Amino acid sequence: MTALTRLDHNRARALLAIKAATPLDKVDGAIIWGNHSSTQYADVRHVTIDGKKALDVLPRDWLEGEFLTTVQKRGAAIIAARKLSSAASAAKAICDHFRDWVLGTGEKYVSMGVFATGKYGVEEGICYSMPVKCAAGEWTVVDLDCDDFSKGKMELTGKELSDELALAKSLLSSD
Repeated sequence: MTALTRLDHNRARALLAIKAATPLDKVDGAIIWGNHSSTQYADVRHVTIDGKKALDVLPRDWLEGEFLTTVQKRGAAIIAARKLSSAASAAKAICDHFRDWVLGTGEKYVSMGVFATGKYGVEEGICYSMPVKCAAGEWTVVDLDCDDFSKGKMELTGKELSDELALAKSLLSSD
């Protein structure tokens, strides 16, 4: 079982490509960690833009500020501007998600909500977006190093998911 965070993943890549004035296919390694909410963390620590580290290509203050909040709030901004959802973008993300899951990602990884096993300090059993590689219809979480900035953002979105799970369980067990 998986959950879709590919829409956010695609949005992050697109924003990076626009800011770097480069084609989208030159942007690799974006990761959406955690929840599809305003606490999600669009991680650029492993992103390359035309073969160079994103942190060397784009301003760090933009990457750790405006970029993060834009990805986190992009869905709400589209709805506010259009008075409609971004249904075409969501449909494209669904197609991308299933294409990669079924046909594989090769050496690249993508963001996918999967049930955590404790990796990256995420509470076991929570559906949490992480970097995965896909092959033969199976996904595998990728091992990456995370710096303190990333760990803090990952903990924040993990706590939100843990709290949501606890609330759901309490509602199911109440009379």
